[in-house]
Amino acid sequence: MHYKHRSKLYSLFSQTQQSIIFLEGAKIMYRYQTDYEFAFRQESNFWYVSGVNEPDCAAILDIDSKEFHLFVPKRDVQYAVWHGYVKSLDQYQSEYSPDHVHYMDELHEVVKKLKPSIVFCLNESSQERFSYEPELTTNSEALIEALNDARVIKTEEELECLRIASQVNNEAYKRVIESWKPGMYEYQAKAIFTEVQISNGLQQDAYNGIYASGPNSAILHYVSNTRQTQDGELLLIDAGFEYQGYAADFSRTFPVNGRFSADQAALYDTVLTAQKQVIEAIKPGVRMEDLHMMSASTMMEGLLDMGIVKGSLNSIMEANIFALFFPHGLGHFLGLDTHDVGGYPKGMERIDRPGIFYLRARRELEVGMVVTVEPGIYFIPALLEPALKNPSKQMFLNTEKIHQLMDFGGIRIEDDIVVTENGYENLTHIAKERDEIERLMNI
Repeated sequence: MHYKHRSKLYSLFSQTQQSIIFLEGAKIMYRYQTDYEFAFRQESNFWYVSGVNEPDCAAILDIDSKEFHLFVPKRDVQYAVWHGYVKSLDQYQSEYSPDHVHYMDELHEVVKKLKPSIVFCLNESSQERFSYEPELTTNSEALIEALNDARVIKTEEELECLRIASQVNNEAYKRVIESWKPGMYEYQAKAIFTEVQISNGLQQDAYNGIYASGPNSAILHYVSNTRQTQDGELLLIDAGFEYQGYAADFSRTFPVNGRFSADQAALYDTVLTAQKQVIEAIKPGVRMEDLHMMSASTMMEGLLDMGIVKGSLNSIMEANIFALFFPHGLGHFLGLDTHDVGGYPKGMERIDRPGIFYLRARRELEVGMVVTVEPGIYFIPALLEPALKNPSKQMFLNTEKIHQLMDFGGIRIEDDIVVTENGYENLTHIAKERDEIERLMNI
């Protein structure tokens, strides 16, 4: 798989001049001023081209010869005492199949032999490694752009990793929903979810999971996960783990007591309708910003039907009222990072408009891209209270109804979608129809 990635990256560079790509992997990180190690997670770009999931390594890709040089740390006896077996160069060669393997202290010697005129790096720190040679040109912008272009279209091997991560995620969500009862704590949802992941061999969470009940479900990146869930409220979970670095990222919202109330049902169906419409619209050539506005419009229709907003749909959209209830982007690319690269190609700017400004991907969809679709409706006091005092906003809002729902929280439904030649493949297979959720909870 990683050989294919390197080949794709090589194809994005001109071969008219002697040049190399230099990438550094992640280092072991320690908690503040202690010797406690954080869990290691490889830098995604380095993992993409090398397949090496070990700390303190680096790579040179020779663009002209297409040769892969792997640089590894020279470990001492004390490392073996504390961390275990020390690999030989031959073992690194056998495991990762580079064209050449070297110790890190040979880096400058290898570069001297290669005699590049340009070194493509990712950042200033890497560029500084080559400051000893003032005539050597370094460039970071071109490599970032090339890696973004390469990584945004997934190979079949990458898609299979995403499918495996999703399969385990599906089971984890199912287990949580089946297990839930009023009075349980948010962190118990995290515990159940994590146990399923780890028992299936997935040990690295893709991001800080959100397990948010009641009013906490209106906090977009809530991660405290300490509240006791109450009868009559909702629990929103947005969590996922990685398989070989590739992330799953789902969201589900369900009633703590196993039955949706009238308001919960109406709002849930509004979000679900918007999500299903967007997913059915996904195909090559569709633009993410158009899908975002489609979902926003559909959800405003639902709020109109419920009497939460008022006026014509066109005037509501023109006044950006949708952003009061849907303040984040519809979705993002997914891969080696949860918020994966490639969302904004060179020259593409964010749309300066409330809500959609935070859309993490603005481009036409292509075959092999993987995106999340995660519309939501939230009652966020920090947004709604000032709007209710603003004449230009208040005229579109039902003050009484919104005050009644101010502690409601929020609803988000998120699936992971692969763009295919004929439309899409949905990697998320967790109940999301209300009757399916209620049957699964069986309270």
